[in-house]
Amino acid sequence: MTDDASRGPRQSLSRRALFTGAGAAALGAAAVTVSDAPATAATARSNRSPNARQRQRPAYHFSVPDNWKNDPQRPIFIDGEYLYYYLYNEDYLTGGSGTSWRLATTRDHVKFVDRGVAIPKFSNDNGDCWSGSAVVDVANSAGFGEGAVVALVTQAPNGVQGQYLWYSVDGGRSFASAGDEPVLANPGRHDFRDPKVVWDDERARWFLANAEGDRLGFYASPDLRSWTRVGEFRRDDLGLLECPDLFRMQAEDGSRHWILGTSANGKGRGLPATYAYWLGDFDGATFSTAHDEPRWLDWGYDFYGAVTYPDHDESGAENPRLRRAIGWANFWDYPHNTPSLATDGYNGDDMIVRELRLVATADGYALASAPPSALARYATKVHDLGDVSVAGTKDLDVQSGSFDLTCELVWDPTDPPGNVGIEVLRAPGGGRHVAVGTYLDGRFAYVNRRPTINPTGGESQTPVDPSTGRLVMRVLADRTSVELFIGDGTVVHSHRVFPLEVDDRIRLYASDGGAVFRGLTIRELAVR
Repeated sequence: MTDDASRGPRQSLSRRALFTGAGAAALGAAAVTVSDAPATAATARSNRSPNARQRQRPAYHFSVPDNWKNDPQRPIFIDGEYLYYYLYNEDYLTGGSGTSWRLATTRDHVKFVDRGVAIPKFSNDNGDCWSGSAVVDVANSAGFGEGAVVALVTQAPNGVQGQYLWYSVDGGRSFASAGDEPVLANPGRHDFRDPKVVWDDERARWFLANAEGDRLGFYASPDLRSWTRVGEFRRDDLGLLECPDLFRMQAEDGSRHWILGTSANGKGRGLPATYAYWLGDFDGATFSTAHDEPRWLDWGYDFYGAVTYPDHDESGAENPRLRRAIGWANFWDYPHNTPSLATDGYNGDDMIVRELRLVATADGYALASAPPSALARYATKVHDLGDVSVAGTKDLDVQSGSFDLTCELVWDPTDPPGNVGIEVLRAPGGGRHVAVGTYLDGRFAYVNRRPTINPTGGESQTPVDPSTGRLVMRVLADRTSVELFIGDGTVVHSHRVFPLEVDDRIRLYASDGGAVFRGLTIRELAVR
């Protein structure tokens, strides 16, 4: 199964209501973003303040040029570049509601070029456009022409969610509606959205996974227009399921595995509310798995609505061993709680694009995440600090709010310290910071955002074994986000934080014992 044709919370409607009037009290002008897109009302407002100061915008993560963004849409590959659509509200700051599809393109998954709105909101009587997915219809199965970009998009006329067809004949830059009637009509469910379409090459047909409350509905089609329900996957203990995903990957040992993913909410059981996934078998109608509990692509608080997409070589062929993921750096518990509304005139970032590989672990196969390999190209300064021994605290002579830090924590397994880690985005006089490390007395790694300004406080935790005497860590900090990659990358914590502009110090600590921060390297980063 492939994502592009080789042949051929949001919490129901109330979630959408969050957009109405949300940014009316925001202060300050929108920040300027370099763009190849034609001028819109939003960019015109931005261009009136070409020297607007950007205080909260990340330096190397994707952020919306102005106003609002939320759900990522799965990128597609056309003519050597990836087209990334996302939900965008161009008059969010003045209290407008609804979302459009805005487009950005990238060639290396770090630097994105804004291309403007591809599907304007309220283009027809069916209302604004929500999440969906686009495919390249190489074989003209839908009748819009060979190579047309076809998108199935959720709209909700009169409050009834259904899937509607849109198409593009200009390489995905703009879309037109294929009709006012849904191609996948709602059978009477309250939640019926987020269609994810892929090409099922084993059966020479299109396949669609749809979010339907406590289940994912499975559908098949020969032409993207007529859909037949073929199966479903149910889960009643993970809250409202959204943004489904289905793909096949080849593991590092050569074996191939099906993976079913979805945004889910496991907070009621002490689990994340991010991207849950299962490995199993898929026969075209039924997905079966041997492990009942999901794995999680992220254990932090802010990696929601995530999508994955395949890697392509220059010819367009997919690499079965590599996939990428991008997730919204926010959550529906606090979608409008961001100082960037006042400082920079926008609300909407993504976490770093990840490179995903399937690896064998002691508990079976799992997806291992790493930041994009191209990230190293954007280093503005490199601090190679070598091995740093710490017993107590050590303040580094490095000041940065946007960096990539790598090291291996090493300690005596027969006499481990109680707590080892790093304070990042630290205030000049101490106090405010984000703590990233491992509490060996409690046998867990963590990201603790309580000591800084943040949406809800809290600390995410994942197990560690102190007897190993070591823990590989990679920390990405970028002004309003902190991401921790642990070990082989099968465990990641992503958090949204709001430090002050001056909070750019870094402190190492080892409590109740000593540790070595082996191979400590800090790369300051910026995309220009």
